[in-house]
Amino acid sequence: MNSTFVDNEDLQYCFENMNESCYKTPLSSGLRVSLYIVLGLLVIFTVGGNLMVVVSIVYFKQLHSPTHFLIASLACADFGLGLTVLPFSTVRSVETCWYFGEIFCRFHYCLDVSLCQASIFHLCFISVDRYVAVNNPLIYPIKFTVPVSGMFIAVAWIFSLVINFSVVFTGSNDKEMQELVNGLSCAGSCQIILNKMWVVVSSLLYFIPFFAMIMLYGRIFAVAKQQVRMIEMMSNNTQSSNNYSDRVGRRERKAAKTLGIPVIAFLVFWSPYLIIVTIDAFRNFIIPPLIFDIAIWFAYSNSAINPLIYSVFYPWFRKAMKVIVSCKIFHLDCSTMSLFSE
Repeated sequence: MNSTFVDNEDLQYCFENMNESCYKTPLSSGLRVSLYIVLGLLVIFTVGGNLMVVVSIVYFKQLHSPTHFLIASLACADFGLGLTVLPFSTVRSVETCWYFGEIFCRFHYCLDVSLCQASIFHLCFISVDRYVAVNNPLIYPIKFTVPVSGMFIAVAWIFSLVINFSVVFTGSNDKEMQELVNGLSCAGSCQIILNKMWVVVSSLLYFIPFFAMIMLYGRIFAVAKQQVRMIEMMSNNTQSSNNYSDRVGRRERKAAKTLGIPVIAFLVFWSPYLIIVTIDAFRNFIIPPLIFDIAIWFAYSNSAINPLIYSVFYPWFRKAMKVIVSCKIFHLDCSTMSLFSE
């Protein structure tokens, strides 16, 4: 047996003085401290990294574009997840009990799902933005303006928040499943049950944008490849590869490729959890809680990875970060500095 866990004789409860308390899975002190450190660092990186992205885009005027506003809003969703959801999830995962009450459990779940859904909607809208930019780089500034970007941002936030809070706080999520809910209920538990209908709806709200992004980026790379061939042919015949149209096209194709990386990361980190949730609902909830916990924290880590992706693949973010970290923004007016190079 693993010495990490105590013997069954030392069975513990979440609330020792309550008859209907949940059982607690006791962990060794070393493992608890290690988990708090690892998960705590993940929370810090999520909050700090995404805050850096938001500050960079808000402060530097060169980043005031529809695409970057979408990225900033996406970072706000990840920042909100790290600030309001992950600290409580950390305590629940390490202590294996929920100590924050039933109402806050529902609020925490709704906020969790809403922020994650908002992230995928933002990524989908970024894919639309890049699709328009690559297909029509010259008329893109006319078609995809800041107000259009703002409309997409509003749709992502409002739809995600309204649908999740309304479903959970009206009880639609566990309708006709009261017997199962009562069987799983105990003081110290925070387990929101979704009936099959809402599992299907929730899955579609993830997988439809997933497939839409895959199709859009597949089309983007196909068009980009075709444009490169055309430019090479024109370059050989007319030596016109350095004109404005070609430079704009190259810039938009490069942006599409780099912005596709967060989309791929989201697919990799979130797919295991979504598959587990879907399977569990149709297999009478047989998957152990530990598997769920591992899958959801793997998915959460995507919010901490995005700023790292930006720092590796986006030169503008590295430049902005150096200015912010060095505190130059408090001494010099750097808001108009150039962050891009042709």
